[in-house]
Amino acid sequence: MSNAKPLIGPHQDFGGFLGLERLDEDLFRGWCHDGIPLRAFGGQVAAQALTAAGRTVPGGRAVHSLHGYFLRPGDTARPLDYRVERVRDGSSYLSRRVTAAQDGAIVFTLSASFKKPEPAADRQPVMPRAPGPDELPDLYEIWERTNPDDYAQAEFRRVLEMRYVPGPAEPVPGTTEQKLWIRSRERLSDDPLLHACALAYASDLFLAPAVALSTDRPRMLRDAPASVFLTSLDHAVWYHRPFRADAWLLFAQRSPTAGDGRGLAFADVWSTDGRLIAHVVQETVVRPARHHHT
Repeated sequence: MSNAKPLIGPHQDFGGFLGLERLDEDLFRGWCHDGIPLRAFGGQVAAQALTAAGRTVPGGRAVHSLHGYFLRPGDTARPLDYRVERVRDGSSYLSRRVTAAQDGAIVFTLSASFKKPEPAADRQPVMPRAPGPDELPDLYEIWERTNPDDYAQAEFRRVLEMRYVPGPAEPVPGTTEQKLWIRSRERLSDDPLLHACALAYASDLFLAPAVALSTDRPRMLRDAPASVFLTSLDHAVWYHRPFRADAWLLFAQRSPTAGDGRGLAFADVWSTDGRLIAHVVQETVVRPARHHHT
């Protein structure tokens, strides 16, 4: 058992970002990088918790949903311990509950459900129109130019490629929207759990900022100090169809409401061939930047 923080190198892949040390049959340990300074990135915490849950599930069962609550900021200078509770093992569905803690204080809780695949009728809406990723500039090149300090602190750029879709041309009144193409920088193994965890990691990126976009002048990357403080309260993902996280996925994000110091954001996740892959929902604290206690 080691408390030495692993080095995050320039070629770190998802296997490293989501890797866990097994301490006991249902107890795992992992390290997280910053999301905002001195706070663990919530997407990585959720993805590591899902990794821990998946390691206690027999083969042939795929995750179809997860629900998590962020209770305290994680300290990136210390490891997180993930304890898995085997809630139910049914013939078709299995349930797991994961508690992530540091020094006995609970940071995050996750409930995840896994199931056997089965034949069934399939339906979905039509994918929204958007330029393909090959038609768009590299998001990181824009970000490094407009805000090099923020860019330098973004550890996720080591494992993800991203393209930003401008728009919409005609915003819906009261709703903020943005679209992102995201994929793993490196080819991943064929393990479905790794792809599900990679999507969980990516699903937390820029979803909270969608809440704080202006309805009349939407803009994702800022070139001035943030005017609002954002932190995730909860996070949910529903997985609908098989996919690969090392292929481009379109995250169509929108926020229909904000008030009472909170905002709600959704993301529909699509493959390049028009399959609806997943839905993501998150509630976020949104306050003036000077008020940042939760």
